[in-house]
Amino acid sequence: MSAVGEVLALIPARGGSKGIPRKNVIPLAGRPVIAWSIGHARASQRITRVVVSTDDDEIAEVAQAWGAEVPFRRPPEFAGDLAPDIDVMRHALTFLAEHEGYRPDLVVHLRPTGPVRRVADIDAAVDRLTARPDADALRSVSVAHQTPYKMWRLRDDDTMTPLLEVPGMRDCQSRPRQLLPAVYWQNGYVDVFRPRAVLEQDSMWGETVVPFVVDTQLFDLDYPEDVAPVEDALLRLEAGQDVFGPGASRHSV
Repeated sequence: MSAVGEVLALIPARGGSKGIPRKNVIPLAGRPVIAWSIGHARASQRITRVVVSTDDDEIAEVAQAWGAEVPFRRPPEFAGDLAPDIDVMRHALTFLAEHEGYRPDLVVHLRPTGPVRRVADIDAAVDRLTARPDADALRSVSVAHQTPYKMWRLRDDDTMTPLLEVPGMRDCQSRPRQLLPAVYWQNGYVDVFRPRAVLEQDSMWGETVVPFVVDTQLFDLDYPEDVAPVEDALLRLEAGQDVFGPGASRHSV
């Protein structure tokens, strides 16, 4: 395997969350939400630097108190509800290169809203992309519960058309799921990319992306009703208990 090199953990945390106001700094199982992802990054055996990208002074203060660097403030135009990830990543990488001459080999994208994760998975994801120098990125994915091969789009003339077709299979929407191609959805558990994807290819995954398949229950913090199950999962994980369900496994392919 190639040497891992310089690995930056980049944690985006804007101040204007709507589903749960001030979501990134509310207390959760004894810590601010963002502190969990910072702790995972600091505990990683592969990550060499932890940076939080935020537009918010309180989030910046909390992040620094828990051991992350906050070397800049994210501009307001990259902190709105519809701001894409790539703008956040490009701004951070460009700032660090121009102001510090810092250019990491890999970037680990850790979302604070998914605080229930294993540090070993972060390291495994980094190792997997490191072993594939031809690949621009790694994305964690899970098997889709609803296949898009059974989905439809509505037309303006009040008719429907299939969203996708399977070559050589007529009326795939009426076929058993087992006969249809396997489909995966990106789950945001942990993503890793080479800076060239963002800076040279204007993409979060570039031209070649490898999968990190997550075959287990996931926990996201998006709405108030998510707080209790996420907090319970964190407490059980901290106690060394299984929070992902009986028979659950996690693997890369």
